[in-house]
Amino acid sequence: MDATQSTVAPHVPVLDQQLCFALYSSSLAMNKLYRKLLRKLDLTYSQYLVMMVLWERDELSVSELGDKLFLDSATLTPLLKRMEAAGLLSRTRSASDERQVIIALTPAGSALREQAKDIPGCVLAASQCSLEQVVGLKAQLDTLRASLMAQD
Repeated sequence: MDATQSTVAPHVPVLDQQLCFALYSSSLAMNKLYRKLLRKLDLTYSQYLVMMVLWERDELSVSELGDKLFLDSATLTPLLKRMEAAGLLSRTRSASDERQVIIALTPAGSALREQAKDIPGCVLAASQCSLEQVVGLKAQLDTLRASLMAQD
């Protein structure tokens, strides 16, 4: 038997043949790349995701932000508090509904957008894929996520 053949019975899952492992290991590799790219901005990957949402549309409620990022408020709140302490955003109670907290960029948070503008190009270059390949892969992953989330 050569090295490419498995000695595992056909009904036993093989790690390298699992979609979940391909997604997991790709996610680890992507996070490692982003950690390196975001170091100069002093942001974590999670903080970068928050910033991207706010750069698209400033002044969102915590729940709106959570919906965009697929995070609940219990996960998001400590992250937002750290970002507020770093001077990147502000958290204020909504005047119309005291239960809602509105997240808004500070001038420092807005200025960070310019420093982050080259990150998507760096990620594309590191992927060694064409833009068309990356766009196609993203579309497939969006479909996969929607299908899996519909299972709830």
